[in-house]
Amino acid sequence: MKITFPELSLIVLIGASGAGKSTFAHKHFKATEILSSDYFRGVVSDDETDQSATKDAFEVLHYILAKRLAAGKLTVIDATNVQPESRKPLLKLAKQYHCFAVAIVFDLPESVCHERNKQRPDRAFGSHVVRNHTRSLKRSLRNLKREGFRFIYQLSSVAEIEAVEVIKQPMWTNRKGDRGPFDIIGDVHGCCDELEQLLQQLGYVAIENNSNSNSFWYFPTYTHPEGRKALFLGDLVDRGTRILDTLKLVHNMLAADSAICILGNHENKLMRKLNGKNVKLNHGLEQTMA
Repeated sequence: MKITFPELSLIVLIGASGAGKSTFAHKHFKATEILSSDYFRGVVSDDETDQSATKDAFEVLHYILAKRLAAGKLTVIDATNVQPESRKPLLKLAKQYHCFAVAIVFDLPESVCHERNKQRPDRAFGSHVVRNHTRSLKRSLRNLKREGFRFIYQLSSVAEIEAVEVIKQPMWTNRKGDRGPFDIIGDVHGCCDELEQLLQQLGYVAIENNSNSNSFWYFPTYTHPEGRKALFLGDLVDRGTRILDTLKLVHNMLAADSAICILGNHENKLMRKLNGKNVKLNHGLEQTMA
């Protein structure tokens, strides 16, 4: 199974004690990305098995989680997380810091978890503990999406867990791979004559794209022989005499990876109008609509 999620995510591991959550976390994530409830029990009490330190441990865990999410860091929560009340503060932080919440559920048989715990000297508790974890997990499964998890992956066997491939997807706003140089262009406002002249002065070359001849987007594509990119700061539409040509030109440069473009307030207003909102036709929008 492939587990895919955006690079800015909160990963919540959910499963009974002995389900293999910690092993999985250390196999697929950096040590600094993992916040373990056991570790924080040790931090606050010098004993990772001290259940009386659980409240303080999670207060510290939530504090550090908030700092990581505020810094845009992917974070993995390694705890049982089988009850809704333990997941609620995690989901609240994910929402507060605009992160995707991802649930990875370790739905292994109770017997497997119990046998594993018997092999661990730090897990000297009765089988009823795993039984309660498993029951809470089963009750949780159908409600995870409603709680706020965007992605939910359920692993139901040891073999399935061992075969997992974890894939972190870059956010669409992550342009760290772009190195430039950049030519920053703002407020074209449909003045395509001037834009074409500017691009030519900057060294961009117009290439005819005959494969697109029957498409609305048929228009020359501008690229730079030295790999420069144009960075359009929005406000492509309204006011000028060649508004559609401007959109075609920038669209084709984006498709050719010779430009980056962000939306301006004029594009936002145009989209509201096209989506049926009651928008006043002024400041050049009347030319675009015409």
